[in-house]
Amino acid sequence: MPEAPLTADQLARLAKITSPTICNAIETFNVIPYSEGFMTPEIKCILPKLGVMTGYAVTATISAREPGPNPPRVKSADLWDHILSIPAPRILVIHDEDYPNPIGSFWGEVNASIHKALGVIGTVTDGGVRDLDEVERAGFHFFAKEVLVSHAYVHLVSFGLPVRVGGMVVNPGDLLHGDKHGVANIPLSIAAKVADAATAIEEKEQRIIQMARSAPSPEKFHEMMTQRRS
Repeated sequence: MPEAPLTADQLARLAKITSPTICNAIETFNVIPYSEGFMTPEIKCILPKLGVMTGYAVTATISAREPGPNPPRVKSADLWDHILSIPAPRILVIHDEDYPNPIGSFWGEVNASIHKALGVIGTVTDGGVRDLDEVERAGFHFFAKEVLVSHAYVHLVSFGLPVRVGGMVVNPGDLLHGDKHGVANIPLSIAAKVADAATAIEEKEQRIIQMARSAPSPEKFHEMMTQRRS
């Protein structure tokens, strides 16, 4: 598995930046198409009060519509071993094989507590989540397609492989960034430079915003913007 390319301070800087600004910053490096590297709106931030989530992806798949094999082919303890092989902080990205109509939630207060103890700070899933109040109090992030009342027959199917969630392929060790706007994947090749790029973008945007707010008239603002771009 890849080593964590960022220091704790670098990760903390990313955690102070909104996901839209992260996407804007990634664009400045021209390493991926502007239309890639982020999840579709079906993956919703379920607990927006928790703010930004930034960490390294652990991947798994589940199913819940029918009972799993007995004994299970994939054991929770094996997933836990795999989790510890990924740099912290960790985000468990789960593809639900019942998608697009998931029926059972892997995530509730118990699994959130277990995985938080393993250094997982949140999940991104095209399945469901539940126990929202308890999990929010625990400070565990939920990004999900659905809120589902039951766990049904939920069981692990695989882990450690690339998964497609929210229209985006996620590999183990990918650096993810999410907030109330959605989830983005920060390419590791530029990860150490993204915070500086985001700061530069924010400074430029603030100058434009202040210009717009202080303009005495639409005509004057048009003149100011025209001069700025000439």
